[in-house]
Amino acid sequence: MPFRTLDPALILATAERLERRVADRFPDRGLARVATEVVALTREADADVKALIPPIWGLRALVAAAVLAGGAVFVWVGSIVPLHQMGRDTFASVEGIEAAINTVLLAALGLIALVRLEARVKRRKVAAGLHRLRSVIHVIDMHQMTKDPITLSPDFEPTAASPHRDMDAVALSRYLDYCAELLAITGKLAALYAQAVPDEGVATAVNDIEVLGSSLSRKIWQKIGMIDHKPAPRHARLPE
Repeated sequence: MPFRTLDPALILATAERLERRVADRFPDRGLARVATEVVALTREADADVKALIPPIWGLRALVAAAVLAGGAVFVWVGSIVPLHQMGRDTFASVEGIEAAINTVLLAALGLIALVRLEARVKRRKVAAGLHRLRSVIHVIDMHQMTKDPITLSPDFEPTAASPHRDMDAVALSRYLDYCAELLAITGKLAALYAQAVPDEGVATAVNDIEVLGSSLSRKIWQKIGMIDHKPAPRHARLPE
């Protein structure tokens, strides 16, 4: 089902191509280094996903050994407790049954915790990967924050504290578009984690990342919509 799942290799190819596009148009801008960082995060996410999909056999073997050891302890304790004498004292019998029930409940809770241990380990790895993505999303937002289309207006008067701006309408539009594309790639990387670990908690965390990136992308596209482009000649084609 190639069109029902995300392919990390294709996402990496897209990120690398975007890195080259940003470097060609804005070689001296910090956004080019951000694009390089997104490519590195794509490779890291690919490696994480490949490690998360298969079972953690070592951990499963450890859990199985713990369960077998616990069962052996129960059998050993049951073999040395004189259960045939419990019927002679009603009070002692009730206490013994109550203690047995409590022990079984605690053992069941411990077994459930051991079975879920693998999922907890994978969720921790996913959380680390999503934290890196969240950080780079905010870095991308910092790069587009001062790119205000109002500065293109002939009536705009900068102050002494205004940042240096040397982009025309076309360059500013491409710059903002690249920021939106970088945010889109981070959203796809987050979706890779949800695809590898189908867990409700992971899906919620991934959704938060996607919502964050989408909200920032909407802000960027509002800026792009404010830019007044002059119509280019028909024979001219703007490079990507």
